[in-house]
Amino acid sequence: MDHSKHRLAFERHLPVGAVDYCLGLWLEQGFQLKITPDRTSKLGDYRYDPNTGKHRISINGSLNPYAFLVTYIHEVAHKVNFDLHQNRVDPHGKEWKHQFKKLMIPMLREDIFPMSILGPLALHMKNPKATSVSDPVLFKALRHHDTKTSGVFLSDIDLGQKFLFKKTVYRKIQQKRTRVLCEACHTGKQYLISGTAPVQQFKNET
Repeated sequence: MDHSKHRLAFERHLPVGAVDYCLGLWLEQGFQLKITPDRTSKLGDYRYDPNTGKHRISINGSLNPYAFLVTYIHEVAHKVNFDLHQNRVDPHGKEWKHQFKKLMIPMLREDIFPMSILGPLALHMKNPKATSVSDPVLFKALRHHDTKTSGVFLSDIDLGQKFLFKKTVYRKIQQKRTRVLCEACHTGKQYLISGTAPVQQFKNET
């Protein structure tokens, strides 16, 4: 994508007030940007190809503007961190956290994020995790702005209730810190599922 196409892409996927900043990062850092179709496996990705010397960042195009912005800054921080340290440091170690905070601070504004996200995001940035999914409070705040959201979060349904997740019916058994112990109704096998997983709740049989 050239400059004008990047601007149009950013305008489609970002909060209005973040477009110039994110375009500036792309111009400054010189990476290839790919906006992908909906992916369930990851929100974004940074890769360096040693054969070509090129850096590539891909972002899930189905993310809402606020989640897209957080993911974009997350991945740009990986690129900056690689330039400074190559593969000599932990991908999500203190060096990356420093770059992520540095790049995100200019975006922590009420004209960029609604307060429902800004509060959890500011707390998250004190010690960023490898993904926003690992921070249930921030993940829920971001997902609240999805236009295609259906169902409820697993952590929000009562113990003992049945729910549908990835075409399988489970029963909620025990709430742990960030995950939930669940039993597959058709096999009786137990699994740990993220509390932030979106599920379809069933009415319990009487």
